Amino acid sequence: MPVDPTPLANQLLIALPALTDPNFAGSLALICQHDEEGAMGVVVNRASEYTLGEVFEQMGIDSDDALLRAQPVLAGGPVHPERGFVIHDGDRGWDSSLAVADGLYVTTSRDVLEAIARGDGPARVAVALGCAGWGAGQLEQELTENSWLTAPADAELLFALPLEARWQAAAGRIGVDMQRLADYAGHA
Repeated sequence: MPVDPTPLANQLLIALPALTDPNFAGSLALICQHDEEGAMGVVVNRASEYTLGEVFEQMGIDSDDALLRAQPVLAGGPVHPERGFVIHDGDRGWDSSLAVADGLYVTTSRDVLEAIARGDGPARVAVALGCAGWGAGQLEQELTENSWLTAPADAELLFALPLEARWQAAAGRIGVDMQRLADYAGHA
Protein backbone atom coordinates (compact mmCIF):
# COMPACT_ATOMS: atom_id res chain seq x y z
CA MET A 1 0.00 0.00 0.00
CA PRO A 2 1.63 3.26 -1.03
CA VAL A 3 1.61 6.09 1.47
CA ASP A 4 0.13 9.35 0.25
CA PRO A 5 1.97 12.07 2.13
CA THR A 6 -0.24 14.57 3.91
CA PRO A 7 0.88 17.55 5.94
CA LEU A 8 0.25 16.12 9.42
CA ALA A 9 -0.26 12.38 8.92
CA ASN A 10 2.13 10.38 11.12
CA GLN A 11 2.49 13.33 13.48
CA LEU A 12 1.50 13.41 17.13
CA LEU A 13 -0.68 16.22 18.41
CA ILE A 14 0.34 17.14 21.94
CA ALA A 15 -2.36 19.09 23.81
CA LEU A 16 -0.95 22.20 25.44
CA PRO A 17 -2.00 22.91 29.04
CA ALA A 18 -4.25 25.76 27.87
CA LEU A 19 -6.44 23.28 25.94
CA THR A 20 -9.26 22.67 28.40
CA ASP A 21 -11.73 20.75 26.21
CA PRO A 22 -12.36 17.64 28.36
CA ASN A 23 -12.13 15.44 25.25
CA PHE A 24 -8.55 16.55 24.62
CA ALA A 25 -7.03 18.11 27.77
CA GLY A 26 -3.69 16.37 28.40
CA SER A 27 -4.11 14.20 25.35
CA LEU A 28 -1.75 12.85 22.74
CA ALA A 29 -3.26 11.99 19.35
CA LEU A 30 -1.78 10.25 16.33
CA ILE A 31 -2.90 11.97 13.13
CA CYS A 32 -3.82 9.17 10.73
CA GLN A 33 -5.15 11.23 7.84
CA HIS A 34 -5.01 14.92 6.95
CA ASP A 35 -6.06 16.63 3.75
CA GLU A 36 -8.05 19.62 2.52
CA GLU A 37 -11.26 18.05 3.83
CA GLY A 38 -10.02 17.75 7.41
CA ALA A 39 -8.15 15.37 9.68
CA MET A 40 -8.70 12.13 11.57
CA GLY A 41 -6.66 10.93 14.51
CA VAL A 42 -6.70 8.58 17.47
CA VAL A 43 -5.93 9.57 21.07
CA VAL A 44 -3.18 7.21 22.23
CA ASN A 45 -2.70 8.04 25.91
CA ARG A 46 -6.09 7.41 27.53
CA ALA A 47 -7.46 4.06 28.63
CA SER A 48 -11.14 3.38 28.12
CA GLU A 49 -13.16 1.40 30.63
CA TYR A 50 -12.81 -1.71 28.46
CA THR A 51 -10.23 -4.45 28.03
CA LEU A 52 -9.43 -6.18 24.77
CA GLY A 53 -11.03 -9.33 26.17
CA GLU A 54 -14.32 -7.48 26.64
CA VAL A 55 -14.16 -6.19 23.06
CA PHE A 56 -13.43 -9.72 21.80
CA GLU A 57 -16.34 -11.07 23.82
CA GLN A 58 -18.73 -8.42 22.51
CA MET A 59 -17.68 -9.27 18.94
CA GLY A 60 -17.86 -13.04 19.44
CA ILE A 61 -14.10 -13.49 18.96
CA ASP A 62 -12.38 -16.22 21.01
CA SER A 63 -8.94 -15.84 22.57
CA ASP A 64 -7.31 -17.94 25.27
CA ASP A 65 -4.43 -15.50 25.80
CA ALA A 66 -5.06 -14.01 29.27
CA LEU A 67 -2.42 -11.26 28.88
CA LEU A 68 -3.89 -10.18 25.56
CA ARG A 69 -7.43 -10.21 26.94
CA ALA A 70 -6.34 -8.00 29.88
CA GLN A 71 -4.80 -5.35 27.61
CA PRO A 72 -6.56 -1.99 28.02
CA VAL A 73 -8.43 -0.53 25.08
CA LEU A 74 -7.78 3.15 24.41
CA ALA A 75 -10.40 5.90 24.47
CA GLY A 76 -9.52 7.08 20.97
CA GLY A 77 -11.73 10.17 20.86
CA PRO A 78 -15.30 11.43 20.90
CA VAL A 79 -16.17 10.54 17.27
CA HIS A 80 -17.68 7.06 16.68
CA PRO A 81 -16.98 5.83 20.26
CA GLU A 82 -18.64 2.52 19.37
CA ARG A 83 -16.20 1.83 16.53
CA GLY A 84 -12.84 0.11 16.91
CA PHE A 85 -9.59 1.49 15.48
CA VAL A 86 -6.49 -0.69 15.48
CA ILE A 87 -3.15 1.10 15.14
CA HIS A 88 -0.52 -1.44 14.15
CA ASP A 89 2.86 -2.01 12.60
CA GLY A 90 3.90 -4.51 9.97
CA ASP A 91 3.80 -4.87 6.24
CA ARG A 92 0.58 -6.83 5.90
CA GLY A 93 -2.54 -4.99 4.86
CA TRP A 94 -5.93 -5.85 6.33
CA ASP A 95 -9.41 -5.05 5.13
CA SER A 96 -9.96 -1.28 5.43
CA SER A 97 -6.34 -0.49 6.37
CA LEU A 98 -5.15 3.07 5.97
CA ALA A 99 -1.40 3.56 5.68
CA VAL A 100 -0.35 6.30 8.10
CA ALA A 101 3.35 5.90 7.22
CA ASP A 102 5.57 3.12 5.91
CA GLY A 103 4.93 0.19 8.25
CA LEU A 104 2.27 2.01 10.33
CA TYR A 105 -1.44 1.51 9.74
CA VAL A 106 -4.84 2.13 11.23
CA THR A 107 -7.42 -0.56 10.49
CA THR A 108 -11.12 -0.63 11.31
CA SER A 109 -12.01 -4.13 10.15
CA ARG A 110 -12.79 -7.24 12.13
CA ASP A 111 -10.17 -9.37 10.35
CA VAL A 112 -7.24 -7.73 12.16
CA LEU A 113 -8.88 -8.32 15.57
CA GLU A 114 -9.53 -11.97 14.69
CA ALA A 115 -5.88 -12.37 13.69
CA ILE A 116 -4.71 -10.70 16.92
CA ALA A 117 -6.91 -13.06 18.97
CA ARG A 118 -5.42 -16.09 17.15
CA GLY A 119 -1.87 -14.85 17.73
CA ASP A 120 -1.45 -14.25 14.00
CA GLY A 121 -1.83 -10.48 13.96
CA PRO A 122 0.63 -7.61 13.78
CA ALA A 123 3.50 -7.65 16.27
CA ARG A 124 2.56 -4.35 17.89
CA VAL A 125 -0.98 -3.03 18.22
CA ALA A 126 -2.99 -0.42 20.06
CA VAL A 127 -6.76 -0.87 19.98
CA ALA A 128 -8.98 2.17 20.51
CA LEU A 129 -12.68 2.85 20.64
CA GLY A 130 -13.53 6.11 18.91
CA CYS A 131 -11.41 8.64 17.10
CA ALA A 132 -10.95 12.39 16.79
CA GLY A 133 -12.02 14.37 13.77
CA TRP A 134 -11.48 17.89 12.54
CA GLY A 135 -13.36 19.58 9.69
CA ALA A 136 -11.69 21.44 6.83
CA GLY A 137 -9.30 24.02 8.29
CA GLN A 138 -10.28 23.27 11.91
CA LEU A 139 -7.03 21.60 12.95
CA GLU A 140 -4.97 24.30 11.23
CA GLN A 141 -6.95 26.92 13.18
CA GLU A 142 -6.36 25.09 16.47
CA LEU A 143 -2.63 24.97 15.70
CA THR A 144 -2.54 28.74 15.11
CA GLU A 145 -4.38 29.20 18.43
CA ASN A 146 -1.57 27.29 20.18
CA SER A 147 -3.84 24.48 21.35
CA TRP A 148 -1.41 21.81 20.14
CA LEU A 149 2.24 21.08 19.56
CA THR A 150 3.27 18.56 16.91
CA ALA A 151 5.99 15.93 17.02
CA PRO A 152 6.89 13.02 14.76
CA ALA A 153 5.26 9.73 15.71
CA ASP A 154 7.43 6.78 16.65
CA ALA A 155 6.80 3.16 17.52
CA GLU A 156 8.16 3.31 21.07
CA LEU A 157 5.70 6.06 21.98
CA LEU A 158 2.76 4.34 20.29
CA PHE A 159 3.34 0.80 21.47
CA ALA A 160 5.83 0.57 24.37
CA LEU A 161 5.56 3.51 26.77
CA PRO A 162 2.96 3.39 29.56
CA LEU A 163 -0.10 5.48 28.68
CA GLU A 164 0.50 7.98 31.48
CA ALA A 165 4.06 8.71 30.25
CA ARG A 166 3.25 9.34 26.58
CA TRP A 167 2.10 12.99 26.70
CA GLN A 168 5.24 14.24 28.47
CA ALA A 169 7.51 11.91 26.48
CA ALA A 170 6.17 13.20 23.15
CA ALA A 171 6.74 16.79 24.24
CA GLY A 172 10.19 15.90 25.54
CA ARG A 173 11.14 14.61 22.10
CA ILE A 174 10.84 18.17 20.80
CA GLY A 175 12.51 19.70 23.87
CA VAL A 176 9.39 20.76 25.81
CA ASP A 177 8.84 19.98 29.50
CA MET A 178 5.06 20.00 29.86
CA GLN A 179 5.25 20.16 33.66
CA ARG A 180 7.21 23.41 33.53
CA LEU A 181 4.93 24.73 30.79
CA ALA A 182 1.84 23.89 32.87
CA ASP A 183 3.34 25.70 35.88
CA TYR A 184 4.16 28.71 33.71
CA ALA A 185 0.71 28.80 32.12
CA GLY A 186 -0.79 29.62 35.51
CA HIS A 187 1.31 32.80 35.92
CA ALA A 188 0.74 36.12 34.15
